[in-house]
Amino acid sequence: MTVDVEDYFQVSAFANHISRDSWASLSCRVEMNIDRILALLDEDRTKATFFTLGWIADRYPAMVKRIVASGHELASHGWGHYRVSDQEPHEFRNDIIQSKAILEDIGGQAVLGYRAPSFSIGSHNQWALDLLEEAGYRYSSSIYPIKHDHYGMPEAPRFAYYPRCNNRLLELPITTMRLFKRNIPAGGGGYFRLWPYPVSRWFLQRLNHLEHQSAIFYFHPWEIDHQQPRQKGLSMKTRFRHYYNLHRMEDRVKALTRDFEWDRMDRIFLS
Repeated sequence: MTVDVEDYFQVSAFANHISRDSWASLSCRVEMNIDRILALLDEDRTKATFFTLGWIADRYPAMVKRIVASGHELASHGWGHYRVSDQEPHEFRNDIIQSKAILEDIGGQAVLGYRAPSFSIGSHNQWALDLLEEAGYRYSSSIYPIKHDHYGMPEAPRFAYYPRCNNRLLELPITTMRLFKRNIPAGGGGYFRLWPYPVSRWFLQRLNHLEHQSAIFYFHPWEIDHQQPRQKGLSMKTRFRHYYNLHRMEDRVKALTRDFEWDRMDRIFLS
């Protein structure tokens, strides 16, 4: 179980509508939503990995400490939600070192995992995996083996693998289901809000029982917050992707914690 800790105004789809310069002045809702998520997970004693932006940790250190105190793993989501595909190698190196340092300073535990914003590591920037290992990360969850208009590397393996020769950084892809000769998203995000819950449950049960694999699921704090400020001027596609079924998301995540057993990424894949 994983959570990408970012606020509603930081999603990549809003980049052309909300300037980075305005972030600090906007009403933040991430702390309130994280507290709801911590309570939700605690109900079924579920532990998770929280991929956290350095920008968020810098502003809400007490929230980060609550995540760690609740027994969850703290991992990096980069500093300011910059896509890896939009950065030069030296910029990316600085980003992952800076975010790792602040998370470790606040959380008091080693940060071993990294997830690229918008799953923005693919076939054209594999150099990023080498830099992650050099910076001290043990695993990445940044390559999504699907075809998508904003990200994805459909030819990548569906399950844990080592993508670089002479590199011991483990890549942990978000869960997909192989149907009709293509990979179908089955591990969270907007797709989890799109599919009826029984469909998602069937995907995960099939993965566990027939493929004997652990599922990797993700969601965002803003996805349980249907009262977040609504943005104007969005395309129909962006509006649908971001807001569809937000009011059902919290109950669906609760159902997941009842129907399946979950744990932190480091315990499952690095032990």
